[in-house]
Amino acid sequence: MTKLLKLHHSAYRCKDSEETRKFYEEFLELKLVKVLQIKNTKTDRKTNALHTFYQLKDGSCIAFFEEPETEFNFKKQRDFDLHIAFEVSESDLQRMFEKGHSSEIETRGIIDHGFIKSIYFRDPNGYVIELTYPTEKLNNNSYETNIKILKGWQDQKFIP
Repeated sequence: MTKLLKLHHSAYRCKDSEETRKFYEEFLELKLVKVLQIKNTKTDRKTNALHTFYQLKDGSCIAFFEEPETEFNFKKQRDFDLHIAFEVSESDLQRMFEKGHSSEIETRGIIDHGFIKSIYFRDPNGYVIELTYPTEKLNNNSYETNIKILKGWQDQKFIP
């Protein structure tokens, strides 16, 4: 059985690579570690795309594709539809909350979810970015409890 080791990167479309760089590198303080210009796909389809990677402390990355000649429906995402959450220290949570307000970036929080405290920003592409500080372990339920809650949810969804 294959064991997944860690997240290498998660990739999203972006409207403008430089605008995206400013948000992720200058505001969120992630380092731009790789840029690839792609002219042909592996199936030899002609394209014009730029792929950028921003690295987190654990070595994983968030990445973006800018492909100006291909239509993509960018829209402001709701938190429940799509958001990207990064873990930070408690002091960085407070610092970034203040930085968001002083930078005039849409900033919500600090919200106490019971097991994490979070703040939310919107990046230049409309994605919701959550910075979160854990106040307790994520895996504080037993596996059996998690399955029971999930089964209860599934059962209630299908009540006529």
